[in-house]
Amino acid sequence: MDSSLQIELVPCLRDNYAYLLHDTSSGLTGIVDPGEVAPVVAALEAKGYKLDYILNTHHHADHTGGNLGLKKRYNAKVVGPKVDKDRIPGIDIPLSDESWKFGNHELKAIFTPGHTVGHVCYYFPEAKAVFTGDTLFSVGCGRVFEGTMDQMWSSLSALSLLPEDTRAYVGHEYTASNIKFAMTVEPNNQALLAHKQQVEQLRQKDQPTIPTTIGQENSFNPFLRPFVEEIRRNVSKPAAADNVEVFAALRHGKDNF
Repeated sequence: MDSSLQIELVPCLRDNYAYLLHDTSSGLTGIVDPGEVAPVVAALEAKGYKLDYILNTHHHADHTGGNLGLKKRYNAKVVGPKVDKDRIPGIDIPLSDESWKFGNHELKAIFTPGHTVGHVCYYFPEAKAVFTGDTLFSVGCGRVFEGTMDQMWSSLSALSLLPEDTRAYVGHEYTASNIKFAMTVEPNNQALLAHKQQVEQLRQKDQPTIPTTIGQENSFNPFLRPFVEEIRRNVSKPAAADNVEVFAALRHGKDNF
């Protein structure tokens, strides 16, 4: 793992996470999904950094609310999804399914529509880190607001194929509530039961449950596991149903949970 990319979690709003990125080899600093200005400024000042880049995964205000204030204060450049360039405040660099350089680090923008039509995730292969916005959560996934169930399943499938030791930095602290739903569809999953205990201990101390890893999520996130017999049985889908159909049943179930 490349240790020259430092990642610091910055809580924003009620349950959002922004992420401060610092490339020690080039001195560049970025922030992923700043929902507001003040916590980001505090994190930058605590480290003595100036802000070079703002990276947005999608256009929702709880992920872009700090864009214009931070851009004005630091003259930072805004990077965001090309499909949503008209909805990303202050965008300078539109990306979609392409590689880009953050300092000395390769960043791969992965197009992940579903939650929104233009959502992207940012993957740093050398640092083994992916910023998943509201596509993938720990033990969950985002609501399908603008895209289709087919798109969302395809996007999640692409993330599930990243190396298992990739750390996933997600957009919200939803893990505890996601586990409650997951227990209703795969109650006999031993990895899920063990993770439930760990998460309860962390949240009792008001500590984050993030990052998770792709390998962990593949083992207990029901939205990555629609092919599992127990899950299919608990969402009343037959063995012959395709994965998209089972995924849609899971997502509708969570929406009404």
